[in-house]
Amino acid sequence: MVSPAGGWQGVRMGEPGHGPSTDAAVPASPESPSATTARPTGTPAAAWRVLAAALVCGSAVLLFAVHVRPLGYVPLLVGVALAWAVDRVLGADLLIIAAGMGIVSTIPLGADLSDAGMVRFTIALALAVVVPFVLSRHVLGDDVIRFPWRTGKRWTRTQWIYLVSVVGVAYLLLPFYFLSSGAYQNWPTVVTGDEVARLFVGVNAVGTWDELFFICTVFALLRRHFGLWTANVLQATVFVSFLWELGYREWGPLLTIPFALIQGFTFSLTKSLTYVLVVHLLFDALVFMVLVHAHTPELFDIFVTAPARP
Repeated sequence: MVSPAGGWQGVRMGEPGHGPSTDAAVPASPESPSATTARPTGTPAAAWRVLAAALVCGSAVLLFAVHVRPLGYVPLLVGVALAWAVDRVLGADLLIIAAGMGIVSTIPLGADLSDAGMVRFTIALALAVVVPFVLSRHVLGDDVIRFPWRTGKRWTRTQWIYLVSVVGVAYLLLPFYFLSSGAYQNWPTVVTGDEVARLFVGVNAVGTWDELFFICTVFALLRRHFGLWTANVLQATVFVSFLWELGYREWGPLLTIPFALIQGFTFSLTKSLTYVLVVHLLFDALVFMVLVHAHTPELFDIFVTAPARP
């Protein structure tokens, strides 16, 4: 997947959480009661702050990818405590991230299209977005977590080209990945119309939630304290770990790691939830069609890279 970095024009780079520098933390907005200034890097305190965030975000590997619970909660809690000792504002933000991750960890994340499974996903994932937002906005009085649907700017030609490229790359890569690796078997069999409809709803709902939580919540809170790529790698660690448990296993991380990083980078450029969501849902539209085709080969039989099956 290619990066949409070059050629975007008219992007304002000085707003809170999305500054022009890729190696400096960005302060909260001036009107926020806990607004901070960028802290110097290369100091012992800076190293402890990065370690604290790495422990919190790295715990996702244990909680979701390796699925070691309750051991996975140890680095999560240690990271929050360490951050609180070094930097109270960072500690509060990591506590908010930990709260969201903890809520998500209360349910099994394997794809489940049953009534009970869809209800569990709906409740847990909704709370994982709502609780951090309420804690940040109404308890701490911050406005770091935002959901910018409208930016007042038209998409540039480069942005439209990137959307088309996402569809092209997904069309070529996803059939080969799911069918050659057998990863499609990590999703329930979909044959009937009801099953196909449930898969469509589930794929799009989870794709939307990904952007609300990993980008607008986790990435935004981390970006307040760290440079672009530090924050991006940290959020991608949580993002990819979640996707692994969801079903993107085998060599899936070769796709999900760059996807998570590019989504964070794209959001930092456009500051538009709408744009990154459209990118994600276009990608997921191909995921949906490939999964249906994998289980019912006569449906969506349009993929030239799909391996031949006996």
